Amino acid sequence: MDTLQNMRVFARVIQTGSFTAAAQSMNSTTGAMSRAVSELEAHLRTRLMNRSTRRLALTSAGERYLKRVVQILADIDGAEEEASCAHEHPSGTLRMFSFASVGQHYILPAIAQYRALYPDVKVELTLSQRMPDLFEGSSDVAVVSAAALSDSEVISHRLGSTFSILCASPEYIRARGVPMQPADLADHDCLTLQTPAFPAREWTLEGPQDRETLQISGPVQVNIAESLVVAIREGMGIGMLPLYAAIDGLRNGSLVRVLPQHTLQPTNLYALYASRKFIDAKTRTWVDFLRAHLPGVIARDEAALAEITQRDASGGVALPVTQEHAAQVRH
Repeated sequence: MDTLQNMRVFARVIQTGSFTAAAQSMNSTTGAMSRAVSELEAHLRTRLMNRSTRRLALTSAGERYLKRVVQILADIDGAEEEASCAHEHPSGTLRMFSFASVGQHYILPAIAQYRALYPDVKVELTLSQRMPDLFEGSSDVAVVSAAALSDSEVISHRLGSTFSILCASPEYIRARGVPMQPADLADHDCLTLQTPAFPAREWTLEGPQDRETLQISGPVQVNIAESLVVAIREGMGIGMLPLYAAIDGLRNGSLVRVLPQHTLQPTNLYALYASRKFIDAKTRTWVDFLRAHLPGVIARDEAALAEITQRDASGGVALPVTQEHAAQVRH
């Protein structure tokens, strides 16, 4: 028995005044209307209306039940309308997940700009270093960094790519010297970053001529890039930082780049969500916004790195930066 449908039939019969009129309004038959009400009464074990050939009359139980049914059906219709509108107008709470560093440097600033466009959307952002399970229902969309994604049932959109660089503090360089080639790192304290994207104790350096993988051991390991920034700034050693985590320290001089002709661990940024079917407007517009917004932010950081590299190479004088040169610094 479809109780909800039978409730709709019961309410329509009373509203129209007859089984025949109710059947016409619901594109059904008089017999189907009568059976639906009888099923409902049998289910409730209560007579809801008295029938005669000329008129229908609610029982006292029927009057009380009708008031509840009308409210229940109004709530259901409202919920369906609200859910349907969610596919058209971004509103409600968008539950986001992001890896911690990506979230702090890229996602939180993006949220501010997104909400300026869609102020009816509230955001709950969870930052963590573990890969989320989107099917458990705790997040609508996730932003993660990875060299590549494993086969999965989730829907993914590539938002852009970035890379890491080696950094140290000026004090460390003055005390321990400057590595001139990757092999020189064996004589230095190397700080490691544990992330889901790459093994912590393996650095793959991409240089102008070749690609070299080194096994690293060092005195300190952390799992958040911002914590590694602190360790590097305190002179503990040389560390590999994602460009977005390093750029502010390079600008203000608290960090210096090591082996500037080399980059490490190219990384893709992805937006992930659980299903393409019935994706709501807030999730769809957020992913579309990131796809349009993040490439420009990443390019801005790469251009800033190129300018800093030129400044350091020229003894502190910043030179004009072209997009072609920014690409050369990256690769």
